Amino acid sequence: MKGNCTVILAAGDGVRMKSSRPKVLAEVLFKPMIDWVVDRAVECGFADEDICVVTGHGREILCEHLRDGIQTAVQEERLGTGHAVMQALPFINAHGNSNVLVLNGDSPMIDSETLKLAFEYHMRSGNAATVISANVDNPTGYGRIKRDENGLFIKIVEEKEASEGEKKITEVNSGAYWFNCQALLVALDRLSMDAKYRLNAAKEYYLTDAVEILKSMGQRAATFNSKNSDSVLGANDRYQLMQLNEKARMRVLESHMKNGVSIPCPDGIMISPDAAIGADTEILPGTIIKGKTVIGSNCVIGANSYIESSIIGDGAGVISSHCVEAEISEGVQVGPFARLRPGTKIGAKVRIGNFVEVKNSNVGEGTKISHLSYIGDSDVGSGVNIGCGCATVNYSGKEKFRTVIEDGAFIGCDTSLVAPVRVGENAYIAAGSTITEDVPANSLAVARERQTNKKDWVKIKKPYKR
Repeated sequence: MKGNCTVILAAGDGVRMKSSRPKVLAEVLFKPMIDWVVDRAVECGFADEDICVVTGHGREILCEHLRDGIQTAVQEERLGTGHAVMQALPFINAHGNSNVLVLNGDSPMIDSETLKLAFEYHMRSGNAATVISANVDNPTGYGRIKRDENGLFIKIVEEKEASEGEKKITEVNSGAYWFNCQALLVALDRLSMDAKYRLNAAKEYYLTDAVEILKSMGQRAATFNSKNSDSVLGANDRYQLMQLNEKARMRVLESHMKNGVSIPCPDGIMISPDAAIGADTEILPGTIIKGKTVIGSNCVIGANSYIESSIIGDGAGVISSHCVEAEISEGVQVGPFARLRPGTKIGAKVRIGNFVEVKNSNVGEGTKISHLSYIGDSDVGSGVNIGCGCATVNYSGKEKFRTVIEDGAFIGCDTSLVAPVRVGENAYIAAGSTITEDVPANSLAVARERQTNKKDWVKIKKPYKR
């Protein structure tokens, strides 16, 4: 795609979404629709500087969301798709006699294979314009592809202006086009100058009219029919967004299953399109996997786990637990009901048990934190045993401090380690201790008062209601 460019239309205000944010930032599988479309453009070989997003409602939010390097243009008034592309005229003109791909920012199901094949056809046929079409079961709401008796493309008829006969046509416009840049510039100039092109039902400039203008000038315009019938799908309201999510969800699950991932029951499973999962891993119901999570082979994830932007090694198990921006090595067992917070790195064959929380900490190989403990801002060595109900006391109210527990240490139940503090190698801390000073290697630390029993105290004081 070197030398070519793409214009992504993203100025829609999404009134029916009932959101203060631009419609293209509505998420499909936790990923804004605009990101799906930009990613498809990048897969086609476009550099960021060759992508221009036409913004409108909420453009400050959208521009802040887009990554650096992507160009933007502004459509102040919503006067149709043709008018939107006009706002990118300087960008298109700067690409000389190359080609421009026009995409809709709210059509996340378009695929890069279709776009590449359409471009090859566009170039091979010498087209000034190539409309990407698809056949759908329910064409309501889409522009229809009208052909003559020989099957040759005539024009695109918008839903609002279609006759009853034309509304029965099931081949529809996907909203994606390839144009020769200079041909498109000429067509847009005529579109803006000729008042008849705004005498339509919506009083808007249609980009479809640019295709008709090129045909009237003797330029070649044709269609490329996509095998992906979902390529036309978008969402104008929350119900349609839910339907789009479900369609995308099942497509992603199917892709993983074809790659050897076991999903015995898909109920409640949602997986980001950017996640990678190894073969022979099992994903159980109710599991949510977000972001660019990477999961190895032979893992068990779920049921009812939440994984976001994390790395999980081969053979690990995460059962009914919450994991965000954490790294889990091979053979680790997490849960049930554990929480791994950002900055956590868990070494191989570690056991993180029920109701354990780990935050911004490193945990060495073979360590066990089995239940009801909090490890925050800590560096824990290998082969450490941390008993039930332990806590690293990392926050003074003003500052956070780190705790260091060296290899082989034993931390008895109900121990508080008040940071900053270091527990030496193979040190042993008695249960119920509050440790405020460093514990040397191979030492026993006991930090609690001696037990005192007062005989007959209950009979004398009678503390119970009974």
